[in-house]
Parts: sequence; C-alpha cells; structure tokens
Amino acid sequence: MHHRLLTVPLLLLLLAAPSFAEERLRLATTTSTENSGLLAELLPPFEQANDCKVDVIAVGTGKAIKLGETGDVDVVLVHARTLEDKFVADGYGVDRRDVMYNDFVILGPPADPAGIAGLKDAAVALGKIAAAKATFVSRGDQSGTHVKEKELWTAGGVEPVGDWYLEAGLGMGEVITMATERLGYALADRGTYLSYKDKTDLRVLVEGDERLFNPYGVIAVNPEKHPHVKFPLAEKFIDYLVSPEGQAAIAAYPRGGDPLFFIYEK
Repeated sequence: MHHRLLTVPLLLLLLAAPSFAEERLRLATTTSTENSGLLAELLPPFEQANDCKVDVIAVGTGKAIKLGETGDVDVVLVHARTLEDKFVADGYGVDRRDVMYNDFVILGPPADPAGIAGLKDAAVALGKIAAAKATFVSRGDQSGTHVKEKELWTAGGVEPVGDWYLEAGLGMGEVITMATERLGYALADRGTYLSYKDKTDLRVLVEGDERLFNPYGVIAVNPEKHPHVKFPLAEKFIDYLVSPEGQAAIAAYPRGGDPLFFIYEK
C-alpha cells in the first residue's frame, strides 16, 4: 500500500507533463532522389542537428509540386525548372535554390533495334525509336523525367502513340526494371540508372545533348498561402542542402563509386 501511495503522485505528475515530441518536416521529392539512396545518406545529419524527423513523400515532380500547392508538405526537392518557376510565380513556393544536377540519358537494350547508339541529338534518337516502333517505356506520371521526355518528343516533331509506347505511371527504378524485362528503351536520370546498374542489362545509348541537363531545386512552401507549414524548419533544411556540409555529402555520394549527382561550383 505504501508503494502505491508513492507512485500515484508520480504518475499524475508524468501525465501532466508536456509531451516533447520531435518536430516533423514533410518533404515531397522525386523518386530519383529516393531510388538513388541519396536521402538515406543526406537526411540523418540534418535530423540529428535539428532534433526532427523528415517524412519523405517520393513521387514525380508534378505530384510533389501539387502537394506543395495544397499545403500537404512543407518543402519540395524536385527537377523540372519550368514547373518550379511556375510554382514560385503563382505564390505557392518561396526561396528556390539550386541544389545539384546530373543528366538524363536514353537507355536501351544491347541489341539496340532502333540503332540509336552514339547519337548526340536526343530528339532524333526518340524519332528513330518511334520509326522502328521499338518498345519505349515512359514514366507517364508528370514527373520531371516525363516532362523532359515530352519536351524531346515535341522537339523531334513526334507524337508517341501506339502499342510500342508504354506509359507506366511508375517511378524511375520501376521503369528501368520494366524496360529491362521488355527489352525496351527509356529516358532515365543518370543517378537512378547508376544505382540500378547491377540490376539491368540496359545500356546508356544516348548522352551528352545539352537538352539532357537535369538540375534539381529545393523550394519552401509559402507560409502566406499555408500558415500551418513548418516554414522555419523548411528554411533550415534548405540552408543545410546548400551548405558546405550538405554539398559535400551530395558530391561524395556514393562513397567509392561514380558520383550520382554533382554540385554547382561556387
């Protein structure tokens, strides 16, 4: 009985004490940053330094920006500059910063039935794929990769229609897997391809076209549009990504392998 009398006040004190749950930052980002494994390397130091947890929602760039527009996330890390600029111009995003870049490549099977290997014009390469009616697997999800792909079809004067053109509605890693299984072609960001290189026999057939440049930007959701967003924490996250610490982590990933992303020279 004596033991119970001692514990009741203590229990009441514990129940009355405030709960100091860690702060959570909602990040909408692309499947390429998630599939590459970069976030698993990049986020823990930020979380530890700010006593927070970053909840990652990995979707295509179009969907990530839509989540920002509706206030369902606090910050976006994406790669489709035209969509990013519109997001900011429409007042939904603030403080866009360049974070890193890599490039897109056109992947294809070793047999290369469309004969595109070595071409330096990505639009011409897609035109040859269409003319050959060779299987092409598209993201089909309004991601940054899909936006770039559509720009290239338009540049080549081709409307991709037919049984040969498959709109997957899937992430980059899944599209690479699907194209591998179907002996088809795909447009991919180099980072995800390199992270999947041991899982596919697809090869980089077209690269080096300046239109394949693939920059990534980070943008905070505007608190004037959505007052509930964690704007101060989002700003800390942005500052971390472009800080010497964050940039060094991006440039060094993966350790001992080919870099998947590159940082801008200051």
